[in-house]
Amino acid sequence: MKFLIIALSGIGDALMYTPVITQLKKENPNIEIDALVMFKGVKDMYSRMNEIDNVHYFDFMNSSASKVLKTVLSFRKKYDHSVSIYPSNRKEYNLIQFLIGAKKRAGVKYLRKGKENLYWLNNIVITEDDSLHNVETNIKLTEKLFDIKFTDSPELNFPLVNEDLEFADNYFLKNSISETDLVIGFHAGCATLKNHIKRRWAPEKFAQLGKKLIFEKNAKILIFGGPEEEELKTNIINQIDSKHSFSVNSDNLTQSAAVMKRCNIFVSNDSGLMHIASALQLKVAALIGPTNPNYIHPWKTEHRIVSNNLECAPCFYYSPKHLSCSRNDTQFKCIKELEVQKAFKAVIELMNS
Repeated sequence: MKFLIIALSGIGDALMYTPVITQLKKENPNIEIDALVMFKGVKDMYSRMNEIDNVHYFDFMNSSASKVLKTVLSFRKKYDHSVSIYPSNRKEYNLIQFLIGAKKRAGVKYLRKGKENLYWLNNIVITEDDSLHNVETNIKLTEKLFDIKFTDSPELNFPLVNEDLEFADNYFLKNSISETDLVIGFHAGCATLKNHIKRRWAPEKFAQLGKKLIFEKNAKILIFGGPEEEELKTNIINQIDSKHSFSVNSDNLTQSAAVMKRCNIFVSNDSGLMHIASALQLKVAALIGPTNPNYIHPWKTEHRIVSNNLECAPCFYYSPKHLSCSRNDTQFKCIKELEVQKAFKAVIELMNS
């Protein structure tokens, strides 16, 4: 039996399918599992999973239509089952899965903008449920695809190898960070597509939180982020202005994850790194604005949701449309007016738990 995972959305989305991969392989040891991805971070992550046989990496966004079509058709009729992981609700993803042509094709019928995004091209469908975590939806989807019932819902799986751990050891040695230091990681970025940059907590608030943790708890603050977030990281480091704050620069996502593994607590926007922190079983303070926390709260790890809990929240649901705010007073008040003291309190609770 050959199964293709179509994971064309971001790192966090791909990571939230890993419990399904782990459990499916456990219950069906002979199944051959391949993955089709378009982000390098997802490729690095899936390539390290023993349960996945082949990872096919292709840059759909920066390729011509003819090259995309040729690549998609190269997979045609090679698989018995395929799934477009949740959430991936663009019509392009459903069309790609249809053209690949597995006998059984699983996808979600989204509550918003579902029909026009061609969910009906899939022949195994479940309806979106706003009360469920993304992992739970992926489990339901895969159970229906294979007509099975999982006996467990494992943790997220983000494998690290010796080279990653050696990079982390060298990083801490170079920056004189010891095993007894209180280390707190920050991720101030998140995806920027479809106006999702509006989900970010302000960099000056991360800086204020960092200063407070250094002054009151003698913490070492590590600032994480990808190459595209270098300016953001530098901004926060400069504002903290302390020898106890450090930027984490690495060659790839897995090296950064190995450094993250040392953090006692991780403070993050709703981002892929927040889910990696969950996979590493870190204590997580999740800064949540417009997103539905049911979907994305840190999975199977100790955490605190830091939110203003406004009456209009959550206003972000899975849809191809751009993120917008309907408030007349302060746009994205849910995240803009999230106080530093509230995040600090969550960190202290996690320290003391």
